[in-house]
Amino acid sequence: MVVDPLQLAPHIALAERRIRPYVRTTPVERSPALERPGDTVHLKLENTQLTGSFKIRGAFNKLLDLDPETRARGVVAASTGNHGMAVACAAQALGCAAIVFAPETAASSKIDGIRGRGAEVRQVGDDGLVAERAAREYAETHGLAYVSPYNDLAVIAGQGTIAIELEAQLAAFDVVYIALGGGGLLSGIAAWLASVRPEVEIVACSPENSAVLHHSMAAGRILELTSTPTLSDGTAGGVEPGAVTFDLCQRFAHRSLLVSEAKIEDALRLVIGRHHTLIEGAAAVAVAGLSSDPGRQPGQRSVAILCGANIDPAVLRQIL
Repeated sequence: MVVDPLQLAPHIALAERRIRPYVRTTPVERSPALERPGDTVHLKLENTQLTGSFKIRGAFNKLLDLDPETRARGVVAASTGNHGMAVACAAQALGCAAIVFAPETAASSKIDGIRGRGAEVRQVGDDGLVAERAAREYAETHGLAYVSPYNDLAVIAGQGTIAIELEAQLAAFDVVYIALGGGGLLSGIAAWLASVRPEVEIVACSPENSAVLHHSMAAGRILELTSTPTLSDGTAGGVEPGAVTFDLCQRFAHRSLLVSEAKIEDALRLVIGRHHTLIEGAAAVAVAGLSSDPGRQPGQRSVAILCGANIDPAVLRQIL
């Protein structure tokens, strides 16, 4: 799909029609536990999506966007877990093979989830960006389609279908808090809302320990930075040079926040304890951003995107 990245809305609408038979419409739930007097807070439960993550939307849209002959040859992806599971699931449903490159530091539970959906896994390096480079090189060498976790307009359009659902589910909201990793989730949601509800503020939320795109946006160029371990493994790692999400996030993110590991832990415990729904660290980043946002206004109507549920059991035990 070739398109001006700032004119994504029609492609998001097409993605919604294309992927609808394959994905769930996820619920929106009010969160009194996160509200202040006069506020309303809602959570968009993408953690209840197939494969436990929003990533299934972009994966299906990308694979369905490929011509049948290309798709039949198989696809290659790079992932710390959620994108890999999504690509594996979509490939299995559409009858093609998938190879997923992952960093050696990826959670074993997520790697098992990728293999369990029929994909071959190859672990390379200690950072998501290393795995991405290895996956792209393999795809080019073997003439296979590469399915980026974020640096692909078809993937971004698939993620943007969340915003179409959100618009139908809530009559009014002022601010959306979104975890920021490679920027595909924020780019898709923000591009759609900019076309239909331009008054809605988009807040990017990143863990302090791995905030490459956050610091890159501040610097005005994509940086190569070292990340340290974070509970938000789904957003961790570097950003591919030339990523289309960089310009999209710079244009559509009104503000960008950093949250500490302690705040992420608090958000995990709150959502699991009060909403009785499982989330992973990346989902907690959006909640932590909302709850600690110094720019939060009285009477604000907020939405936090719970982007996934795939937390490593050992990590969950430690936090709880």
